[in-house]
Amino acid sequence: MSGAEPVLIWGAGAIGGILGACAARAGHPVRMVDIEADHVAAMRGDGLRIEGPVEEFVQVLPAETPATLTGTYRRVILAVKAHHTPQAMAMLMPHLAPDGFVVSAQNGLNERVIAEMIGAERTVGCFVNFGADWLEPGRILYGNRATVALGELDGRITPRLRELHALFALVEPEAVMTDNIWGYLWGKMGYGALLFATALTPLSMSDAMDPAAWRPVHAALGHEVMRLARAEGVTPLGFNGFDPEAFLSRDAARMAASIDAMVAHNRKTAKTHSGIWRDLAVRRRKTEVDAQVGVLIGIGRDHGIPTPALSELCALIHDIEDGTRAQSTALLDRMVATCS
Repeated sequence: MSGAEPVLIWGAGAIGGILGACAARAGHPVRMVDIEADHVAAMRGDGLRIEGPVEEFVQVLPAETPATLTGTYRRVILAVKAHHTPQAMAMLMPHLAPDGFVVSAQNGLNERVIAEMIGAERTVGCFVNFGADWLEPGRILYGNRATVALGELDGRITPRLRELHALFALVEPEAVMTDNIWGYLWGKMGYGALLFATALTPLSMSDAMDPAAWRPVHAALGHEVMRLARAEGVTPLGFNGFDPEAFLSRDAARMAASIDAMVAHNRKTAKTHSGIWRDLAVRRRKTEVDAQVGVLIGIGRDHGIPTPALSELCALIHDIEDGTRAQSTALLDRMVATCS
């Protein structure tokens, strides 16, 4: 990476904050952007505190709000919540150099949105699965290491991809350069649907995924997403226990083994609950459900593929967001009838 050219990280929350802190600690110039003025002040003052079982350190970071940011940047990492992508892109585009590109370090299929706004040739795909939570201004929990992958949308291995791989390897030494980034992204869409289901309850990810009574819900959600991936012409890839082919084929034994592996993976992390759960239970704000599950329902509609489990999940998350339902194991019980 160039020693003089800063990387702009737009969104200094769980993922962006860890990426920025690790890059800066290694001597790479970064500039952080976040809408939370208190968080920006903390990063510039005492520094961003990364804490948890993976490692703990404090890193002072150059940081701005969108209103105070100046200049243009060739390399931009977008790390905002999926449903904030269009708004964040509109704010960052004036700061994108003519030869600049945007990397989507987010959950979902946001590469599609970014490519619509600036072109596919200026968009780089990224898959991040390590566990992290924004705790408060200046504090981020780094809960566990997990798969990280980067890829060009057309599958080429390019010089800029090698640059980015070196940067992300500072966080995850086993980060992957892939010619099938869509496979990773669609694999995570399947895994993510299961995490949305766990957030219907107050339970940890593992405790909401493990019981036999609720496994039909996870099986149905995984199957619907994998059917959509196949309709899109994508071969999803597995990671951290998620087995795409098991859910596509509905092979009961393989699905059971896959869920067992996901439960075991999530029992080893300090991040016990999903970011979706945190948005609902702690931060009391809208989740990424429309930008993730809602997008899947729309893709199903386009292909004429029914998505009853995803549709009910989306509706129940909306009810919790609106305050008409509370998080409860009864909501998983409710979904069992749809998914059995």
